[in-house]
This record gives sequence, structure tokens and C-alpha cells, in this order.
Amino acid sequence: MLTLEEYPHLLGIPVSNKVSFSGLEEIPRSQVIADALHLKKYEIDANMMKKGGIRGLTSEFLICRDISFAQVGGMDVFEAIFVLLIYGLALFHNIDSFIDVNAIRIFLIENPVPTLLGDTYFSLHLRNSKGGGTVVCCIPLLYKWFISHLLQTLVFLENKQCPRWSQRLMSLTNDDIVWYDSALDVLKIIDSCGEFSNVTLIGTQGGINYNPDLARRQLGFPLKDKPNNVQLEGLFYQEAFEVYTTWIKKRALELKMPYAYERPMSLVIDEPSTLLN
Repeated sequence: MLTLEEYPHLLGIPVSNKVSFSGLEEIPRSQVIADALHLKKYEIDANMMKKGGIRGLTSEFLICRDISFAQVGGMDVFEAIFVLLIYGLALFHNIDSFIDVNAIRIFLIENPVPTLLGDTYFSLHLRNSKGGGTVVCCIPLLYKWFISHLLQTLVFLENKQCPRWSQRLMSLTNDDIVWYDSALDVLKIIDSCGEFSNVTLIGTQGGINYNPDLARRQLGFPLKDKPNNVQLEGLFYQEAFEVYTTWIKKRALELKMPYAYERPMSLVIDEPSTLLN
């Protein structure tokens, strides 16, 4: 079970007290983005575009600006743009060579860990319910978490005979798994959200429930009592179905209601992809 304690430890980024991404934030204004990146508003206006039905900035534009500032020693600007590139191309990748508005929102919020964990749980649950397919989340981070719980012996790490992961994992026993990392001893355990022990993690594709109180056992602490039914209930949701969304938009137009349609909670695939079985 992935936890809110392990992801910050692996990333080196603590969980902030700021409200994390919900998908309901307004589209950031050009001036807000420009201020965060130390750029001019007209640069953002000129390069903001839609790709796959969602707004954002191309990585080509940001990389070019980053290189130019690095060459003249503008490190504050370089670092800000570089961080946004990491958010859009690595942590919350959606469309190739494109930093979409969700990545920009999360960058501005400055509390990415809950969203990263939400994306991971959401994608794992979705692929499991579908019986296979490609996991869509920050794979390098998931891989780092995965191997942190496996054998650290030289024989296992070197993998000289190059068997498949499935073969290597099938040979493991309970004693081979590193269930708890002592490096987490110094971390503060998050075992509730206010009075709520069962909370929703919202990722860029949807939401799924997370039980921080149940994570205590994995982190080496005993549970105070047996889990109640509320803690064990599952919650999983994706974006609204297209038929429903279309109906809402139509009704909004009929009633003269503004409905600025964006897709903050959906996966956008630039080209058709094949799910792996």
C-alpha cells in the first residue's frame, strides 16, 4: 500500500498544508502564469494553445525560454520554468511535448504529493478493474516506491540472468519483502484528515478513497482498534460521461448560463494507443 508518508520521502517534497488540486480551480490567468514563471504576459498569451481539447503550453516554447535565461544567468527564471517542465513532462504527463492546464494548476498550488498519490491509486484501480492495460501516472516514482520494498541484495539488484519481472517476483517470499523502511521513523504520520479517517484523493483523472488510519500498520504502528465498515468502503470515480456532459452544456446554453468547458479531470491521448493485456 502506497502511503502519504512514503511519496514525500521518495520525492524529497513534504505534504503542504495548502489545499491540493481538486480539478475545480479556475483556469489560471495569463498574468498569474507569467508572474510565477517571471515571464511577460504577452509571451504566455502568444503561446497558450489547445491540444487534444485542453489548454496549455508547449514544451518547445518553455525549453527555448529556459535555455535563453540559463545562458544569461537568469537562474530564478530558469528554475521556475524548469520546475514547470518537470511537472508537465514527468510528474503529471498527459500529452507529449505539452504542459497542460492541470499541470500548471498543480504547479501554482505547490502541493503535488496528494495528487501524485491519487493518480497512482486511480490508475492502478482502473487497470485492475479493466483486467489489464497501461498504468498512467508518474511511473518513475511508482517504480522507485516498488523497488524500495524489494530485496536489496547484490544478486537481486544485478539481475545477471535477466529473467522477467514476473519471474523474479514469483520467487520472492514474505521474508524477502521490505515491508517497512526505518528511514520513515522521523516522519510525521498522517492518520486522519481532521475528523475523517477515510478521505478522497483527487488526481488529474478522477478520485479514489484513501484510508490514512489503515496506513499506520504498514508504517510499523499498531491499529488502535479493528477497522470499521466506513474505513473499508471503496470510492472510485472518473469524469462525467460525455453524454451527460453534453446534456449539461446544452441545458446551460438554453438557460443562458455561462459554461466554460474545460477537461480538468480526464486523460487526453494525443494519438490512439493500444492497451496491453
